[in-house]
Amino acid sequence: MADKTRISIPDAKQLITAAMSATGVQIDIAASVAEGLVAAEAEGQVGHGFSRVGDYAAQVRSGKVNRAAKITTVARGPSSLFIHADEGFAFPALEAALSSGIPLAKDTGIAIMAIGNSHHCGALSVQVDKIAQAGLIGIMLANAPKAIAPWGGNEPLFGTNPIAFATPQAHGLPLVIDLSLSRVARGKVMNAHKSGQQIPLGWALDPDGQPTTDPKAALAGTMLPIGGAKGTALALMVEILSAAFTGSAFSHQAGSFFDAEGPAPRVGQTLIAIRPDASSGFLERVSELLNTIKAMDGVRLPGDRRRNAIQAAQDEGLWVSTAYLNLTRELANAA
Repeated sequence: MADKTRISIPDAKQLITAAMSATGVQIDIAASVAEGLVAAEAEGQVGHGFSRVGDYAAQVRSGKVNRAAKITTVARGPSSLFIHADEGFAFPALEAALSSGIPLAKDTGIAIMAIGNSHHCGALSVQVDKIAQAGLIGIMLANAPKAIAPWGGNEPLFGTNPIAFATPQAHGLPLVIDLSLSRVARGKVMNAHKSGQQIPLGWALDPDGQPTTDPKAALAGTMLPIGGAKGTALALMVEILSAAFTGSAFSHQAGSFFDAEGPAPRVGQTLIAIRPDASSGFLERVSELLNTIKAMDGVRLPGDRRRNAIQAAQDEGLWVSTAYLNLTRELANAA
């Protein structure tokens, strides 16, 4: 791990908070951003962790992210909330959504939280896990800047548009499933580009529609969807539920998450929290199903690797790219 440095989770949060605060972001918002990025880094989602700090800081300074965003929450119905992110960071808006939505779901049985005019929301697994830890079933969908072409096309129109799901169970930690609708998250390609590494064939196509191992060419081209035409159909579904439903920019209209220039991303996220019906024996039935799966030879449940990574990070700290860590320290010391 010559190119990585170990840092504790508390120190990582403090460092990113200081770096974001140095750009003029309010301390509570900076801390919210740090919480989201470190949680992703702890899961092993390096494309959503420290690798984003430099991009975030540049976007705050250019005005692409509204550092003075005023988050508002309004009811759109008995179980429906709209959270306006005001072109600021997504993480404070997500906190506002869950702080109102989880109690609402416990009271009414379901809560739908629509976040509009938002920014990069990191690893969706982090958010749905919070819902499941509260005893509810969690679903989240998010659109992202264009990266995937409609099936049969060669121009990107949809984002990688991730979907996540989490459920509590009677015995054990919640089951958490988080997947991008591209074969890999685009953040992994950007991370490879910043680190000077090649990407495997099968991740993306270059602007001419040819397979590539060059992350720069991949970022200029298109990401390959999971499941062929079915993946792009799912991407369309997410586009409608996260962008049209929240009044946010479609992926092909959204500003880049990576560049400091250009329009704000203004993407959307939709979260759903569902209260299980105790009379169905839901929690026990979920545990029964998961135990049946785990009893099969060679089978691993979705999220097992994530849980192991989180435990290792809690026990040993984070192993972070030294280059990203040094950049974050430079930003923090520039205050």
